[in-house]
This record gives sequence, structure tokens and C-alpha cells, in this order.
Amino acid sequence: MTRNKHIALFTAFVSLAVAGSFIKIPSPIGSVAFDSMPALAAAALMSPWTGLAVACFGHLLTAALAGFPLGPLHLVVAVQMGLLGFFYGVLYRKNAKTAATLMFIIGNGVLAPLCFWPVLGKAVVLGLIPSLLAAAVLNGLTALVIIPRIKRAFRHSAMRINHEKKS
Repeated sequence: MTRNKHIALFTAFVSLAVAGSFIKIPSPIGSVAFDSMPALAAAALMSPWTGLAVACFGHLLTAALAGFPLGPLHLVVAVQMGLLGFFYGVLYRKNAKTAATLMFIIGNGVLAPLCFWPVLGKAVVLGLIPSLLAAAVLNGLTALVIIPRIKRAFRHSAMRINHEKKS
């Protein structure tokens, strides 16, 4: 894939993450949204590193649109999201699709918020987990369904992903 095509696809996935940020999941904070699926798709279809970047940018843009309710803690969340996107891509590309999805759901819905227990307190973290878990399930399962369809669409287009050769 040429550099220009890579940048165009990266921009498209970040744009989809921003669009997904407007589909909110009810939560105590306003930044829980349907914005992770494009990062998971980018990680699976382009590279884990691209998924990491889309997840970081996507989360920061989602948080910005919500007014940064957690302040500078959103930088930590962006790193968490990036790492989850990266490892999702690694597992998915090794054909461990179910493991990738479960890792993302457990990591994003349960483990990531537990890191904030000392800072935000027990009540806030436990209040966030249900909405984060719901968002993780929706994002993860949607990615699992959509990625093969995106891959199929790209096979029939002029733009290749995953360095595929036109046959």
C-alpha cells in the first residue's frame, strides 16, 4: 500500500471513530461511545500500529467532543485504548478472532477502569464499569462482524489492504 493510500485509510478510520463518538452509551461521564470499532478494524486490516494510533486519536477526539470530563486522565485512557487496539490487531491477524474480541472486551470494560480506582475512587469506577462493558461488547462484536465485510469489499476495489496483491 502506498503512503498516500495508507494516510487516506488512516484518516478514514479516525473519521469513523469521531462519527462513532456521537453514538453515546449512557454513563456517568460523557465520553463512553461507539468509537473503538474503527480502531479495531484498522488494527485488523492495516496493522496493529495503525490500530494503536486510531484508538489513541479516536479516544482523544471523543473526549474532546465531550469536554474532557476526566481532564488529563484521558491521556492515560488514550494509551490504554491504543494498547488494546494494538493487541487486538496482533491476535486478530494470528486468526485468534474470538480471543482478540474477548481480550478487548475484558480489557476495556473491566481492567482499564480498575487502573483509576486509586484516583477516582471505588464508587466512580464501579459506576463506570457497566457502561464501559456495554460499549466494549458493542464495539468488539460489531468489529468482529464488520471486518470480514470490509476486507471483502477491498478485495474487489483498486485499493488493497494488508499489502494484498491484485490477482
